[in-house]
Amino acid sequence: MKAIWNGQVIAESDDTVVIENNHYFPADSIKKEFFSDSTTHTTCPWKGLASYYNVEVDGQTNADAAWFYPETSHAAKPIEGRVAFWKGVQVTEN
Repeated sequence: MKAIWNGQVIAESDDTVVIENNHYFPADSIKKEFFSDSTTHTTCPWKGLASYYNVEVDGQTNADAAWFYPETSHAAKPIEGRVAFWKGVQVTEN
């Protein structure tokens, strides 16, 4: 799977976990040069507290376009530390 935004591949992995129609990529599969920490946090009733990244490509910023759960509830352990995308980030098969 590939995550693409603004014409740039920002993550790529053959090992994604799909939860609620979102592909969660391993943390080491994201291209860190395109990510910066966000101060945004949200809470999912069954997964836990989510943190966000801004995605930056060619001088453009897509705020909070990636999220992850640093620590999950027991039910969501398969996605702990993995990164998922939204806000126009295209996730496609290789």
